[in-house]
Amino acid sequence: MKKIFSFVLLLCALSSYSQNESDKNESAWSKKNELKINALYLLFNGAEVTYERILNEESAIGISTLVSYDSDDDINYYISPYYRFYFGNKPAAGFFIEGFGMLNSSKTNIDVLFLADVINVDDNVTDFALGVGIGGKFISRRNFVVELNLGLGRNLFNTDEGRYEFVGKVGIHAGFRF
Repeated sequence: MKKIFSFVLLLCALSSYSQNESDKNESAWSKKNELKINALYLLFNGAEVTYERILNEESAIGISTLVSYDSDDDINYYISPYYRFYFGNKPAAGFFIEGFGMLNSSKTNIDVLFLADVINVDDNVTDFALGVGIGGKFISRRNFVVELNLGLGRNLFNTDEGRYEFVGKVGIHAGFRF
C-alpha cells in the first residue's frame, strides 16, 4: 500500500510540474506580434517600420514600409510584404530565410531629345519586385527584438536600359514583441 501511495504521489508531482512548464511556454508563445524600426535607414535619411505577425514557431508574415525624406535619394518609398521561415530554438527567432514582394518607387534620370538638344530629366519609376533574403533575429526575455537581414529582389516591369533592375533590402532592426 505504501508503494502504491508513493507511486501515485510521484505521478501527481510530475503532472503538476509538467503543467507549470507548459504554462510558461504558452505565456511566452502568446506574444505573436512585433513592431520594429530599421536603425540603418535612420542614419541615411529614411524611416522604415516593420510589423510582423507570428503564425507558428517556425514561420511569420509581415510588412515593411520605407519612406525617404531626402529628395536626393534614389528611392522614394517601398512597401514590402514577406513570409519568413525560422530555424532557431526559440519561437520565431534565430536564423531565417524569407521570400518577399516589393512595390517600390525610385527616381531615375532620363535623357530627352528636345529640339535637337538633350535634356536630362528626373523621372519617378514605380515597379514591383520579387526576391529572397536571409537574416537572424535575437529576442530577449523581456521581448526586446534585434534583427539583421539582407535581401535581393528583381524588378519585374520597368527594367528597360538596365535602370533599377535589382532592389535590395538591408536592415538592422530594433523593436519589441507584444
